[in-house]
Amino acid sequence: MALLPQERQLLDLALQEDLSGGDLTTEATIASDHMGTAFAIAKSALVLSGAEIFSHAFHSVDAFCRVEQLVDEGQLVLAGTRLFQVDGPTRALLRAERTALNFVQRLSGVATLTRKFVDAAQGRVRICDTRKTTPGFRSLERAAVRHGGGYNHRDQLGSAVLIKDNHIAASAGITQAIAQARKLAPHTCRIEVEVDTLAQLDLALEAQADIIMLDNFSDADTQTAILRARGKALIELSGNMSLERVALIASWGADVISVGALTHSAPAADISLEIHEAGFDAPPVP
Repeated sequence: MALLPQERQLLDLALQEDLSGGDLTTEATIASDHMGTAFAIAKSALVLSGAEIFSHAFHSVDAFCRVEQLVDEGQLVLAGTRLFQVDGPTRALLRAERTALNFVQRLSGVATLTRKFVDAAQGRVRICDTRKTTPGFRSLERAAVRHGGGYNHRDQLGSAVLIKDNHIAASAGITQAIAQARKLAPHTCRIEVEVDTLAQLDLALEAQADIIMLDNFSDADTQTAILRARGKALIELSGNMSLERVALIASWGADVISVGALTHSAPAADISLEIHEAGFDAPPVP
């Protein structure tokens, strides 16, 4: 499967960062005709994501590289599991190694953290990401969230109407903002509004918002709000969502819990690339 144009540009930039000055160590120590086999190995339990861009990193450095994916994306594996086998010119394996690992470690980290939140929710509520993504990585990180069993919120500002606190502050208030949004938004688009008090919740319900995001509500106010909104609007919970809190509130009746930490705070998965002497036949000399 081909990378999206923005993913291709991101990979090219990453390779340029590492290789714009060549690779002095590899060129000095490895013969140009030396062939090798490498295995990408999980050093801790993880959920795999990022296979496509991992493979493209090696192909971009040398088209003769062959990458075999040994584990499906979205699969939870244990430490010691071989994720990929890469065969090709050893110089190419070494040149692409860091860039390929940077991508797959980052994206597997997102998928792994997402799986932890999904498991904490126990199927009682949908776990979603937010737009708090690494600049340039959004499509990759959103895919990683899906590989972890989560769901995606709006992709970009033109995807949906979400009236947040600054929209309310800069306009005439919740009621007017919802009315104006309903006039201008396509008929296929739901209207979501963020509220941070029960009083704002009541205004949003009176204005018939389709979705109401409860931002940083206390536990008591969250339960009250869910009861008030039942049958009138979908409820999304957001703000300071730890694994422990999600496990506590997942059964309270909300429809969605959005977690910015899935993408802005996921630790990279621990993956290494180990090169072996044996490889496959060298390409014919042109």
